[in-house]
Amino acid sequence: MTVTVFVVDDQDLVREGITALLGLQPGIEVAGSARDGAEAVAVVPGCRPDVVLMDVRMPEMDGVAATAALRRLLPTCKIVMLTTFDDDEYVTRALKAGAIGYLLKNLPVAELAQAVRLAHAGVAQFDSAVVGRLAAALPAADVLTPRETEVLRLISVGASNKEIASRLYLSEGTVKNHISRILSRLGLRDRTQAALYAKDNDLL
Repeated sequence: MTVTVFVVDDQDLVREGITALLGLQPGIEVAGSARDGAEAVAVVPGCRPDVVLMDVRMPEMDGVAATAALRRLLPTCKIVMLTTFDDDEYVTRALKAGAIGYLLKNLPVAELAQAVRLAHAGVAQFDSAVVGRLAAALPAADVLTPRETEVLRLISVGASNKEIASRLYLSEGTVKNHISRILSRLGLRDRTQAALYAKDNDLL
């Protein structure tokens, strides 16, 4: 399956480099690019890409404002922030605007291509440099979906995947997917850390 991606960055060399390199990756097709958020909001709806890689600091309209606008116009499009800035405020604002990930530009191209594929699949991704601060800065309600919060509560009381599936009328595979997303979004390693997080954030 081919995933289409649109690149938004105000630095010509960076934008052109990313588009050229991604275009060489298997299963990735570059749908277009834009120099700033305003241009992206004008052009992206016509391209209808699966994923948008969005810089944060740009003239005319920054990446956070553009993300919020595009999420309203294209609710199914997945937007990943790709930036050099790991500022706490940008991370939290981007997530609240609807971004599914926040990555730094020092990624090898193969990892960036995989990040595009995972974003298309709905997997949230955050650079290790920001993920810990993200979990601390945002309440779980702003990071997790209501269903993921339910799963996290059941993890915290020791329920197995089979028990969670039975309680929530889900398949065990779906439960596993929910748990993977919970761990990724909160920057946690395992179920034990997830249970402690739930207790520390009054989710019981």
